[in-house]
Amino acid sequence: MRHLFRSATLLVVSLTLNGPAALAEETETTRNAYAAGYLANFTCSAVFNASKDWAAIQRDELTGIYPLIAEPVAQLEPEINHDEKWVRVAYDDGAHTRLSVWRPRLGCVDLPVGATLASIELLDQPFPHTEVSHQDDGTPWQTNTNALSAAQHQALQQVVDQAFSKHYGSGARTSAVLIANTETILTERYAEGFTPTTAQRTWSVAKSIGASVIGVAVQQGRITVDEPAALENWSHPLDPRGAITLEHLLHMASGLDSNRAGNRTDRVYMGGGLVSDTATEAALEVAPGSRWKYANNDTMLALRVLRERFTDTNDYLRFPYTELLDKIGMQHTFLETDWQGDFILSSQVWTTARDLARLGLLHLQNGRWNDEQILPANWLDYISTPAPAQPATTSPGYGAQWWLYNERFPELPNDTIAARGNRGQFLVLIPSKNLIIVRRGYDVAGEPGFNEHDFSRDVLKALEATQSQ
Repeated sequence: MRHLFRSATLLVVSLTLNGPAALAEETETTRNAYAAGYLANFTCSAVFNASKDWAAIQRDELTGIYPLIAEPVAQLEPEINHDEKWVRVAYDDGAHTRLSVWRPRLGCVDLPVGATLASIELLDQPFPHTEVSHQDDGTPWQTNTNALSAAQHQALQQVVDQAFSKHYGSGARTSAVLIANTETILTERYAEGFTPTTAQRTWSVAKSIGASVIGVAVQQGRITVDEPAALENWSHPLDPRGAITLEHLLHMASGLDSNRAGNRTDRVYMGGGLVSDTATEAALEVAPGSRWKYANNDTMLALRVLRERFTDTNDYLRFPYTELLDKIGMQHTFLETDWQGDFILSSQVWTTARDLARLGLLHLQNGRWNDEQILPANWLDYISTPAPAQPATTSPGYGAQWWLYNERFPELPNDTIAARGNRGQFLVLIPSKNLIIVRRGYDVAGEPGFNEHDFSRDVLKALEATQSQ
């Protein structure tokens, strides 16, 4: 794997989930580098993954964001090269720049501090040049105008109306809602300016996509969940991290130090850092499997484990596309990487409501698609089984990179699971009801976001309506 050069060391901020920084330790230069990296990446991805214009990017991607970088982001302006598909942002009065580059299928990659336009040619290019498609015919769902009774339709539309208001959270800003079963899309609505092919960032819903990629590898016999992670960086016989298994990582139970808030990995997300020199460097804090702690690093490490089972980087980069996304029609999904080719599947995925629903459909079909077993037949059971170590009882439970709405939440069926992400991204699956619920949004940081539990509960109530009612 070719290297650009080692990025500057950047400090990581501690932040509570979806909340403001508790202890911001960054220097002004580091914060400015983060802000420029954030602006470069989100502008690049929104333009070239989602075909959004600058006004829409300012409205959606750059408002309601992390307080840490909100102010400096507002003071910066991106340089967008539509022909060569890159975005550059100068900061510190032009002394430094950040650069984000689009690649076919892979979306945008953030180059490290100090990278120049000449660095672009050093990036891996595993796919030929392709344009982003503006078509989605709704395959494999069939149009069925009789799928709902009149009463169900009316009740469901009232719930969807509420989803596009502040009913489910004062900070909620809904961009898309899709509700489907295995046969048909029951209802689908988009905010103005959005269509079925408008991709947006999944944030931590990406973790469940990452688990699905792992599931494909398990089905193909490339890897097993109970085997040691066996990362090269942990290979010394004295290294206690050798006891960490892939399953520990999937369960958010690695035992690794991930600072006060494991959901904040700013150096990778905004700083041009690498998975290989951040996540793999964390020290063991408690025994693997003994503690549940939400940590982006655990997800990135799980995919790093799979990567190290490949001998060729481009083979690895193509694997999620050829073996999962392309097979189920997720053609508007971009799995973004760091500049050394590690997928950032803890957050950095851009996709559409329909593509997320397709992933849900694959799970409701027990991993089978067009007579091919893509995921293990028991994968839905596996990801829905509570991990040995669990979050606090006030939170949903946790399986393998999916949240569990089991007996803790009596208003939903016990088999309800969800992929959940920042700013109100949700993919909810209720197998016993044959139901897929997708909500996308741009919820405002620091305000109550969209409540997916209440929305899912109300969707179920609407579908229970009868013609006589």
